[in-house]
Amino acid sequence: MIPPVETSRATVLEAFLLWLSSRLGIVVLAVVGAGTMAGGEAVAPFPARWEHWDAKLLITIAEYGYGGDPAAEPDPGLPAFFPGMPLTLRAVHLVVGDWGLAGLLISFVAGAVAVASLAGLAEFEGPRGTGWRAVLALLLWPMSVFLFAGYSEALFLAFAVPAWLAARRGRWPLAAVLAAGASCMRITGLFLALALIVEFRTARRAVRQAVWLVPPFVPLVLYSAYHHARSGDWLAWKHAQEAGWGRHLVWPWESLITTWQSAMGDGRFAWAFRLEIAGAVVGIGLVLVLLHLRRWSEFVYVGLQVGALVCSAYYLSIPRSALLWWPLFLLVARASTPGPRWRRWVLVAYALVAGPLTVLNTLVFLDGAWVG
Repeated sequence: MIPPVETSRATVLEAFLLWLSSRLGIVVLAVVGAGTMAGGEAVAPFPARWEHWDAKLLITIAEYGYGGDPAAEPDPGLPAFFPGMPLTLRAVHLVVGDWGLAGLLISFVAGAVAVASLAGLAEFEGPRGTGWRAVLALLLWPMSVFLFAGYSEALFLAFAVPAWLAARRGRWPLAAVLAAGASCMRITGLFLALALIVEFRTARRAVRQAVWLVPPFVPLVLYSAYHHARSGDWLAWKHAQEAGWGRHLVWPWESLITTWQSAMGDGRFAWAFRLEIAGAVVGIGLVLVLLHLRRWSEFVYVGLQVGALVCSAYYLSIPRSALLWWPLFLLVARASTPGPRWRRWVLVAYALVAGPLTVLNTLVFLDGAWVG
């Protein structure tokens, strides 16, 4: 996959160097951190240290299908994961022979495509220098550990950001194909498809090109049809969220109260729920900024996600979902470009707050605890 625009080589090189440097930094942190936390005990092989939570479930689907491991208890939550990442895992596993390593390689390659495209998008919409700033803002986000682990975030971004960039340049056939790829990875692809409709309308494209708005919806229809044939349930992916994680729609104040009570407790998940609340604040703030700037398509893309997340039974994975909100990182990049003296401190302040949280969450994830 190559970013579908004439992004300069310098911009791509800056993005890739930041990506590679950050990956090396995480490797060092993982090796040193594992040795420190092990306290003299045997340390698991490097790929195995990343097989936690969703990464493990994605491997289970790739290995056994949505029925799960026949030797284990049935997991009703598996259909919540769209098939794009498990199918990619299965393909890469044929080459490398290790499930954990396959997930890490997918995230590495996909992330490189994503950051190159993000840099291109930033410089398409802003001045020279916004590209590397947007990439750095993404890499410093407190949940960026999930771009290293075998999760679906990096693979989704590898399709979604180039799709958005192609749409901005009026290349709708390419945007449609890439957005369909993103829709294979996560339900977030539905929000991307709806946002592309708004982008198409606001850009006043020719009506004859509207046919390219259809392909991004096709993977969701096919995935729903697959589970209907398998279990008779057209909304198996939604019901799996409810069965596996207790996620169902409630009034936003009910969700906030439930999350607040968990965040103020003394349990092992209290810190994670505090980050969830912080993520919700960032998400709502971002939606309001996009609304103020009248960036309608981005408002729809982020707003639908934030609305769904804050109306869940409790806040879950909001900061991790923010990895997919590229408008946030574009805004940080623009706010830190040369200009008034205060702007030079925007990225510095962002790094001083987000950076330590990134390190902490990486170590917590490696220890097998819930991060987001």
